[in-house]
Amino acid sequence: MGSSLEQTLTDAVLARIEGQADERFRQIMTSLIRHLHAFVRETELTEAEWFAGIQFLTATGQKCDDKRQEYILLSDTLGVSMLVDAINHRKPGGATETTVLGPFYVAGSKQLPMWADIAEGLPGMPAYVHGRVLDVDGKPIEGAELDVWQNDSEGFYDVQRPGASYARGKFTTDAQGRFGFRTTKPVSYPIPTDGPVGKMLLGMGRHPYRPAHVHTKVSAPGYEPIITHLFVKGDKYLESDAVFGVKDSLVVEFRDLPAGRTPDGQSSERPFSEAVYDFRLVREGRG
Repeated sequence: MGSSLEQTLTDAVLARIEGQADERFRQIMTSLIRHLHAFVRETELTEAEWFAGIQFLTATGQKCDDKRQEYILLSDTLGVSMLVDAINHRKPGGATETTVLGPFYVAGSKQLPMWADIAEGLPGMPAYVHGRVLDVDGKPIEGAELDVWQNDSEGFYDVQRPGASYARGKFTTDAQGRFGFRTTKPVSYPIPTDGPVGKMLLGMGRHPYRPAHVHTKVSAPGYEPIITHLFVKGDKYLESDAVFGVKDSLVVEFRDLPAGRTPDGQSSERPFSEAVYDFRLVREGRG
């Protein structure tokens, strides 16, 4: 039978925040304390296990810098990021679904003209990604901004390579809501396993792979912005994404085509891939 402190400690801690003026803060902290204490009781944590948890969280923070966010990786791999996303983006039917930001987003990408090559000079199959940005009623949105980024043909983002900068850019839609850019066909890749989150995954017996995708942030004045991916149809990791980010509506066919005329009106001497997708945004206040 547990000590009296085991039974009364939770209420004693909660009593300390009863006078907190910020109601939402009090609500969140109350729930956190109750669930955390219940977790400790349920598992009957040893002191060594709790200290190991503290060391894990410390190491996670120490792995973070301006180019890598290990806590986002932890949130992603535990499914928390997608749960928060689902709660916060309850869109009406027809709107493009959202997914995780990921740990490698970098603000401040260059503004580029339509059909610019964000992966210029990188090896890999050329890929042309194009489509439109529309509202949920099918009306084109002029001046929408697409902030895109992806990995290279070896599965690395530029921030994982010291001094590198590639495969990122911002594009603006024309009067018909059209956008288009060139890149390389994305490949599936493992999330970083050299940190505490990677060790956690391996300890769970889980693989660290994500299916191939292109990241996109889409925004336009008067519309709710979205963060999403375009996943490559047929990728073997679609059903077991390490961060639970795949949604069927975001799986897109990247058609492999022979050398010849390309979607930008030019021609390619090499085989290339083409993906077509229309993003649909919701007006602010409508969702």
